[in-house]
Amino acid sequence: MTHPTTRFPAPAATEPRREALRGHAAMLLFSAVIAASFSLGARAANLIDPAAISAARFAIAAGVVGGIAMAGPGIPRETFRASWRYLVLGGLFAAYFVLMFEGLKTALPVSAAAVFTLTPLMSAGFGWLLMRQRVTGRIAAALALGASGSLWVIFGGDAAALMRLEFGRGEAIYLIGCAAHALYTPMVRRLNRGETPIVSTFATLCAGGLILLVWGAKAILHTDWAHLPAIVWVTLLYVAIFASALTTALVQFATMRLPASKVMAYTYLTPAWVIGLEAATARSAPPPAVLPGMLATIAALLLLLRD
Repeated sequence: MTHPTTRFPAPAATEPRREALRGHAAMLLFSAVIAASFSLGARAANLIDPAAISAARFAIAAGVVGGIAMAGPGIPRETFRASWRYLVLGGLFAAYFVLMFEGLKTALPVSAAAVFTLTPLMSAGFGWLLMRQRVTGRIAAALALGASGSLWVIFGGDAAALMRLEFGRGEAIYLIGCAAHALYTPMVRRLNRGETPIVSTFATLCAGGLILLVWGAKAILHTDWAHLPAIVWVTLLYVAIFASALTTALVQFATMRLPASKVMAYTYLTPAWVIGLEAATARSAPPPAVLPGMLATIAALLLLLRD
């Protein structure tokens, strides 16, 4: 007589799946946190120099992350060996934030969020160049669908404007920043030498802050910090603690568990979050013409997340 055998999932198969789910959860939180920075950033962008607010946000974020690291496992001395790695990562991240604020001077929050959703396509390209992460036909189709939907939203659902490539100055500036962000994602894995996300995040923020301190010294000195409007301080604290420290850690955490294209797939949720925030705070809604583009980006997200 044979007895039924109870089968348990193999640890080798279960653990990677569990880690992948943690990576997905991290990027879901990332998409929500980053969306609020567009709404806040658009309100503060014209009230302070982009380099000045970015330098301040990196300094605050580095202090927060450094405090957390010291209270926990600490920061190993060997972290700062080959410190050029963090200058590369910090430079890319600093460029993204400066160009984001510069672009938001003229770009609408929803349009900027749509530009941000072009990063998965660029990230997949950089992932192949740096890590040889191959893109399947399904992922390529999803990226193309998402990019098409993003462009539709950026051009306000106006097919004639899309055909003429009437790209706003703010959107064009921010697109360069998004390219830096897309390159940053695979570079995290390429340059990692076993550091934990919290330690790598701290070193990246320190390096980015140092670069901005040098680059934006004139703007920092000429900023009247004592008389800035309240919305600037709210934006600064939010982007420093959440949109800098937290999102940097989330991206680094997820990058070690997911391919670059899947990490950045969650950016497709950003316009939806921004539209919800803008509708709730400003009681404004996007024109119905952009809805097909929104649906296309959400469909692209679902395609990218399939195994």
